[in-house]
Amino acid sequence: MVVNFKVFKKVAPNNMVTLYMNRREFVDSITQVEPIDGIVVLDDEYVRQNRKIFVQLICNFRYGREDDEAMGLRFQKELILVSNQVYPEQKVEMQLTKMQERLLKKLGSNAFPFVMEMPPSSPASVVLQQRAQDESQPCGVQYFVKVFAGESDCDRSHRRSTITLGIRKIQYAPTKQGIQPCTLVRKDFLLSPGELELEVTLDKQLYYHGEKIAINICVRNNSNKIVKKVKAMVQQGIDIVLFQNGQFRNTIAHSESSEGCPLNPGSSLQKVMYLVPNLAANCDRAGVAVEGDIKHKETSLASTTLIAGQDSRDAFGIIVSYAVKVKLFLGALGGELCAELPFILMHPKPSRKAQPETEVEN
Repeated sequence: MVVNFKVFKKVAPNNMVTLYMNRREFVDSITQVEPIDGIVVLDDEYVRQNRKIFVQLICNFRYGREDDEAMGLRFQKELILVSNQVYPEQKVEMQLTKMQERLLKKLGSNAFPFVMEMPPSSPASVVLQQRAQDESQPCGVQYFVKVFAGESDCDRSHRRSTITLGIRKIQYAPTKQGIQPCTLVRKDFLLSPGELELEVTLDKQLYYHGEKIAINICVRNNSNKIVKKVKAMVQQGIDIVLFQNGQFRNTIAHSESSEGCPLNPGSSLQKVMYLVPNLAANCDRAGVAVEGDIKHKETSLASTTLIAGQDSRDAFGIIVSYAVKVKLFLGALGGELCAELPFILMHPKPSRKAQPETEVEN
């Protein structure tokens, strides 16, 4: 049986250092993260000079616009999560993957493997979408594998001998559905008898990207008010944990309906409204959270951030959540009645298949 691997390759500007990795997406299963592995190949001159080569895992958290930086103020934190010396080789036990074993045989004696463990509490890759004409760095959390030549891992790297390759830390949907979301809200009126009741139910808790969400709505009007129309929305919640007031929401899908309205006193209404949250309908909106972008790769809305517990919440740079909000409009004097249901929006876990092609990024 012949097994082929998809390999990403990137070369330093001086052609002395080359990085090989067979994947750029690493799955976070909440309790652990897949190890980051690859091969570094050195030119004969670097080997003769016994140059020290380091590989690092960098987490870049930008929390403000690059255009607003002035007088030495930077809205960016760059954290070195892992730092290893690749050459000269250190005496460290390493579990090599099949890809590393094959590449070591193919690339010769100047090839050196590395494995890095990403901390489980590190945030998922997510960025906030910019306007089309904005060329500055986006706000969000991004990861890079950095390979450079230097005297120590704290040495300032030179651009000509440095490789930086973007990677992503991602989460996939759980295998089991949770409890079916359902909520019931009531509203009474100060000068009117009776109350208005709104019950909202989703058909399930977990949805995949691009999947249609069925919102079951039941209205019982036991008041003397009149319901003019019904509006359903899908909202994306973004919590930037670095700031005390860093929470905001984007409405990424919505629909209004007057069918069955006006709903008079003593009447009831049952209906189902469908919404599909996707990036295509929000591609020009700034501030929408999308999955950490990798060059030349299509992206999607950011997935729901799953965390083990509230204690580890502060370690995450940006937390993304989703909710369905249903609103009843009662006119200028009657006001509104709202109900909200959180749900999970994620990608299903793909099956890993061997891919025959080789992709080279320069």
